[in-house]
Amino acid sequence: MSLTGTPFLYTLIALSVVAVALPLVMWSRLRGPRVLRAAARMVMLLFAQGTAVALVFVLVNNANGLYDTWDDLLGTGTHVQQAADLGPDGTGGIALDRLPRVRQTFTQAEGPGMHAAGGVRVTQVEGRVSGVNAEVYVWLPPQYDEPAYAHRSFPVVELLPGYPGSAKSWYGTLHVHEQLAPLMRAGKVAPFILVAPRTTLLPGVDTGCANVAGTVNADSWLSIDVPKMVRDNFRAQPAPKGWAVAGYSAGGHCAAKLAVAHPDRYRAAVSLSGYSDPIVEPHSLAAQSPTLRRANNPYLLLRRATVPPPVALYLSGQPKDGYEAALALRQEAKAPTAVHVVYIPSDAGGHTMALWRPQVVPAFRWLTTQLDQRPVTPDGKGKAKATTPRAPSSADSKHAALASGTASRAAAARRP
Repeated sequence: MSLTGTPFLYTLIALSVVAVALPLVMWSRLRGPRVLRAAARMVMLLFAQGTAVALVFVLVNNANGLYDTWDDLLGTGTHVQQAADLGPDGTGGIALDRLPRVRQTFTQAEGPGMHAAGGVRVTQVEGRVSGVNAEVYVWLPPQYDEPAYAHRSFPVVELLPGYPGSAKSWYGTLHVHEQLAPLMRAGKVAPFILVAPRTTLLPGVDTGCANVAGTVNADSWLSIDVPKMVRDNFRAQPAPKGWAVAGYSAGGHCAAKLAVAHPDRYRAAVSLSGYSDPIVEPHSLAAQSPTLRRANNPYLLLRRATVPPPVALYLSGQPKDGYEAALALRQEAKAPTAVHVVYIPSDAGGHTMALWRPQVVPAFRWLTTQLDQRPVTPDGKGKAKATTPRAPSSADSKHAALASGTASRAAAARRP
């Protein structure tokens, strides 16, 4: 029975009802020696407490997309088949353009939000470069299957969760496809292909999106194998022009790092409450040595770059939760690197999905401009390119407006 499936949730609800009803009905009806009656009552109480705790855990897990499978929860599964030393560029000397095209079999994904907005499909990908074997979830924009766009290629955004986190969380909890589909139809956001690969590849650790020889090649999985699968199976624009990566929390760190480290693979990145130094996440493999920390810190990568990478970064954060790291990146960036920092006031909420959900639309509006895309109007024609949106004043703004990043720091400070 799936950890995040509806049958398991309903089973726990039924057991919780039974656990409450059982002592109410049986408490005074128990017969036998006093010790046995006391033991039976203790078992009933423990059963009630256990089912209540399990139900609350499942509800929280489903709401936040923390663990996708029993293996993820118990730390018993691995998705790494091999982890060869692939060198500085993560290719291992493999000529990527000579790799054969692989056609994948996709099925309808199951779980919260997976059937909404046209449905999310899933496939199992064997990474020929990284040695990772894991699932990838794909959502296609409304225009993709329309005859008028049969010969059009589409921009792509890879979506990365935090740690612990499920690849489904962008769809099931942040509702990215449900939020963007109407805007894509109305011509307000470019029609992006949304791709969410598994990032929990080893039990009990955050890979930090790093290549660690002998352990895991998470960077190559995300920046080489997953994009190749997308280009092999869908009408995706070539990299780096039509490619971006977005993430929240640990996924935000990964997004910024991947874009800065691989400007030949990505043109833009969105980091929501991310960080630069991998040491912020104590379970990160990228924090296990000074060498790995330096190699996976986007701030240091920018600082030491001989030629500034031509990438654009959208970084949002609250004080002591991503904002200071975003400012440091902006200060270090030199053209053509562009860094757009969004200040989220402390009273907009904490480090949760409720904070990141309303930031989805502003971030994708920004991506539309930075990837040089033209939103598609209902008549099938592209709109004129917009300029990067400015953050309006947040005076008298509601919570959703503040959390979306439309708040300026000065205006937020004036709010009671």
